[in-house]
Order: sequence, then C-alpha cells, then structure tokens
Amino acid sequence: MPDSPTDTRHAAAETTLPLAGIVVLDLTLARAGPTCVRHLADWGAEVIRIEPPAFNDGLGGAREGYDFQNLHRNKRSIALDLKTEDGKAAFYKLAAKADVLVENMRVRVKHRLGIAPEQVHAVNPRLIYASISGFGQTGPYSERAGVDQIAQGMGGMMTITGEPGRGPMRAGIPFVDLTAGNLLALAVMMALWERQKTGKGRWVHTSLLEAMVFMLDLQAARYLMDGEVPGQAGNDHPVNIPMGAFETADKPVNIAASSPKMWAQFAQALGHPEWLDVEAWKTARGRSDNRKDVNAAIAAVMKQKPSEYWIDLLERIGIPCGPINKVDEVFADPQVQHLRMAMPMHHPERGPTHLVSSAINIEGHESEVRRVPPRLGEHSADILREAGYSDDDVVRLRGLGVINGE
Repeated sequence: MPDSPTDTRHAAAETTLPLAGIVVLDLTLARAGPTCVRHLADWGAEVIRIEPPAFNDGLGGAREGYDFQNLHRNKRSIALDLKTEDGKAAFYKLAAKADVLVENMRVRVKHRLGIAPEQVHAVNPRLIYASISGFGQTGPYSERAGVDQIAQGMGGMMTITGEPGRGPMRAGIPFVDLTAGNLLALAVMMALWERQKTGKGRWVHTSLLEAMVFMLDLQAARYLMDGEVPGQAGNDHPVNIPMGAFETADKPVNIAASSPKMWAQFAQALGHPEWLDVEAWKTARGRSDNRKDVNAAIAAVMKQKPSEYWIDLLERIGIPCGPINKVDEVFADPQVQHLRMAMPMHHPERGPTHLVSSAINIEGHESEVRRVPPRLGEHSADILREAGYSDDDVVRLRGLGVINGE
C-alpha cells in the first residue's frame, strides 16, 4: 500500500524498474552499507530497513537531516529488536522470503546476534548475503572497527593526496565508504545473476581497506610493477605534465595537455611556440622532471585572461579543460542540470527539496524518490502482516517492545 503522496505517484513506476520484485533486507548503518542499498532501492528493489527500536543512525546528525535523507530514500522501515527471541523469529520470517541481505556490522556482532551468513543460508539458501567490514571478514585486523579516514590512512591515500611537504591529507569526501558500497552493489548484482543459473545464493563481501587499495589503481600498479613509491603531487597529475590546476584572471581551471600532440597545440594556443624548442621540455619525462618550471611558465600566461577565455580557446582545439567549481557552482552548471543530478523530493516536513541523483543511466527507466526516507519503524506493522503475522501478534510484539512504530 502506498505510504505517501510521493508513493502514490510513483507506485506504478516502481513495478517496471529493473530490480522490481527483488526483496532486500537492509541491516546497514553509517555510510558504506547504505550506499550499496541505495543503488538497489533507487532501481526498484523492495527494501526493508531493519533498525533497533529507539535507534537513530543519523551519522551524528538528525534523522531528518541531509545525510540520512540522502542515504535512505526508497525504503520502508521496521523497528525490530533482534536481541529478543521474538524479534529474531520475525527477522527469520522476513529472511526466508528475501533475495538479498546487506549488513556492515563488525564481524563478531552478526555471530552474537545469530544472523551470520551460514545461519541465514540454512533458512534461505537462495539469499545473497552481502557484507562490508572495515578490514575484511578474516585476518589479523578483522575484529577492528573501521571508518573512512582510517582506511584512507592505512591504504596509502593520505600520503599521495595534497601538496608535497605539507604532510598527509585526507580526500574531501568519504570516498572509501562510497567505493566499498558501490563495489558491494556490483557484487550483489553478479551473485543475483549467478543465482539465475544455480538457484543458490552466495556470501559476497568487501571491506574499506580492500576498496581503498583497489582505488589506488595506477599508483598501486606503479609500485607493484616498477617499485616506485608515489608521493604527493598536489594538483598535478603524478606522472603526466602539464595536467593540473592553473589560476586565471578570475578563477582556477584544470587543463590536461600532456600528450606530445596536445603539448604542441597547447604551446601554440598560449602564444609560446618557443616552449617546444626547450630541450628539457621536449619529452613527457623531461616535462615531468621540470614540472615547476613548466607550470610557472603556463601560470604566468593564464593569469592574463579569465577562465572562460581559456576554456573556450582550449575546447576549440580539443584540449580537455574545465573550471574548478564550488559546490553551489556545480549545481548551477547547465550540464549538471541537464543530467538532473539534483533529484527532486517533496518531504512531509521539509517540503520541496532535493537529494543527489543516481549516476547510473538505464535508457527507458528513471530513478527517482518513490518513497521519502522512512521514519523509524514507520512500516513495522505492515511488514509483519505481510510476513504472516496477525493484528493480535503485532499488538503483542509492540507491547513487549520487540517492535515500535506504526
């Protein structure tokens, strides 16, 4: 049954989305796990968020705040106490009919609660059990708690971010959490596809540390294959020059002109063809070894004109370039607006507002806010009735404190 005007408006669309008919139990908290589930919810899965009664997983902020709202759209919520026998029995009734379970508890917690993968698969062998941890499900660090910045530090990211000599620097977004969530969503989809052939579920998992090392990408391969330990390069590309940020008369821009052809075009466009005759700058390695001199020469020229002048000029000759925007400028950008990256939502308390859209495009389908993020336990009674509980059962469980909400 639709739960709000937003639900009513989009209930029909939900049944046509790619993941329509997939039931997901969401036992996640913080950010990495919810990021995974958000992909599934946005594309039509029926997501049941299972939360402890009196719980507020707002990442330190309000449940009605921007962070919780952006992470938990398109879900229903049941407030269920898994530490009680009645609560665990209700959980297993839901798990018996679910397709996917996603959790990011510490390793020992799911065993203590009695909902570890082997226990759930004994009830529903078709279920895809998906886990995110800080450092892996096994190994010497498996019992440690992990958060994004810890993983950035342990995984090498903070030693290759920022300006040389300024010390370690974190990235400006929790990208390890986000990457781990993205990777787990991909693993869920692969396991669902495999289940089409085998009829059996899988335990799929990743960790913040694995996601961080994976995201080192070329910097990791640079070390593994050539033995080079990367350092901080500031706004410059670690090996390709010129590729980085340059001040103009009004605001900085990024340019990427490191290939031999682009370097020649770039020098001509800036009115300095003599740069091509500088012996030390003739090769990519030479420009990299002399990056301070190369960048200083470019900066002196680019400061003479505004950003739009350089963007228009370089774009015409096929050299990638673009402004360095503040967040408000990002959402004012015409291309960002064309891509509808601000997803409209009508919130019952906040009124008309926006969340961050899915970056996945599936032609013929559209992700949108079909359900506003749920209040704690907003759908407890409905979810239990759908699982086979009677009205009297619901009243009894509410009286015992096993559930709360509506």
